[in-house]
Amino acid sequence: MKPRTALARSERGNTYLTVLWILLLSGMVLAAYLTLVGSQNSNTMRSQAWNRAIAVSEAGIEDAMAHLHRNGLTNGAMFTDGWWETDGKAHKVRLLDDAIYDVVIDFSKDPVVYSRGHVPLIQNFQLSAFNRGTSPIMADLFYWWWSSSRYYVNRTLKVETKSQGMFTKGLVARDYIDLNGNNIRTDSFDSIDPSHSTNGLYYFPWAKDNGDIATVSGLTNSVNVDAGNADIYGRVATGPRGRVSVGPNGSIGSKNWHDQGNSGIEPGYFRDDMNVSFPPVPVPFSSGSFTPAAGAVNGTNYALVLGDGKYLSSGNVKFTGADTVLINGKATWWCQNGIDLGGKGAIVIAPGASLRLFVGKNSGSGTDASLTGNGVMNCTGNATNFSYFGLTSNTSMKMSGNSAIVAAIYAPSASVAMNGGGNNIVDFSGAGIFANIVMNGHYNFHYDENLGRLAPLRGYVITAWSEL
Repeated sequence: MKPRTALARSERGNTYLTVLWILLLSGMVLAAYLTLVGSQNSNTMRSQAWNRAIAVSEAGIEDAMAHLHRNGLTNGAMFTDGWWETDGKAHKVRLLDDAIYDVVIDFSKDPVVYSRGHVPLIQNFQLSAFNRGTSPIMADLFYWWWSSSRYYVNRTLKVETKSQGMFTKGLVARDYIDLNGNNIRTDSFDSIDPSHSTNGLYYFPWAKDNGDIATVSGLTNSVNVDAGNADIYGRVATGPRGRVSVGPNGSIGSKNWHDQGNSGIEPGYFRDDMNVSFPPVPVPFSSGSFTPAAGAVNGTNYALVLGDGKYLSSGNVKFTGADTVLINGKATWWCQNGIDLGGKGAIVIAPGASLRLFVGKNSGSGTDASLTGNGVMNCTGNATNFSYFGLTSNTSMKMSGNSAIVAAIYAPSASVAMNGGGNNIVDFSGAGIFANIVMNGHYNFHYDENLGRLAPLRGYVITAWSEL
């Protein structure tokens, strides 16, 4: 019996040893598996944080671009709305739940924006209780310290920007452009370039070929150059899938293209990627205005005289005879219910004076503007001295060729009819943005390229984007 007992004990020892080895190997396999899973989870969390950090950085870029759009480069306004100044730059830190971005705007020249996004590696890490019980500045400082620690993933974007003028093209329509007349011509000049203007005025022999027209519409025949003999010395752009209808006598292209007697569209002078917005015109003022009144200047009587200041006409301004409005200062005139110069009326902007004319209200529709009669005589010869702004209710506008109009016009809700003036070399000089445009008769439009460099600015656009 003893040998059998000894054998049983030996067998039991071997069994325990085998089980121990199995448990040890199982533990090692389990530990290896848990290490692998943990490593995979860590890599996944880091990858997710890495990808999310770029989105947080982009949020900082959007914040900075919105701030630039609202305030431009006015230093006093730049350091508001949570932005502060350090070394002449604008800084901001913002908390996005468990993420942060800190953004800097360097506006020493064209603004450059640096945005760094911080995303935690610890999932769902938040200090909301700390943030609620602490001042925003202290919370921002704490988050700034925490974001620089090993618990956060950081990514930084650099964006270069450039200011974009509102009038970067000659004629722009929201819907369509119909060049329905005979011998219609669009071209360009530069009022500050003596080789392409004379004393700042359009001069036919020195005309350039940047008389671009554009529409954001994607409809068929967004631009119609079918009828008559329309010569577009410049480019045409439409919205996505937009089309240009060009008849046998229509021609779109460079000066060289036209000089060679070509018709149709020169290769490369049509694009269908136009995509811009048309923000409504804000009201020019809410108080502190005068009511325009008649007056005499240098022995001449005028129906209205506007000098320096703000003027409000709450009723419809309509002239029935050869009435003249004299602008002899830097005037802002708001005609809430429209303006009609009639068959012989005129607005005269004296040398050294300027007029900012606002028409309509920011509600309703049906407010008309008729710059007919003898039109607007901009004696300064510079489109920057006559700015026209059509508010939301300004849905109709007429311009005749009885007198050359030199102006920068922004009326995004208005359907405009431009009627030619016979043999006039200049009908409309400057730039215009409308809801839609119809040209009838013989009409000449000349885009002043200088308007593209000057205010009013549409805002800032991104010219370069990189990750640091």
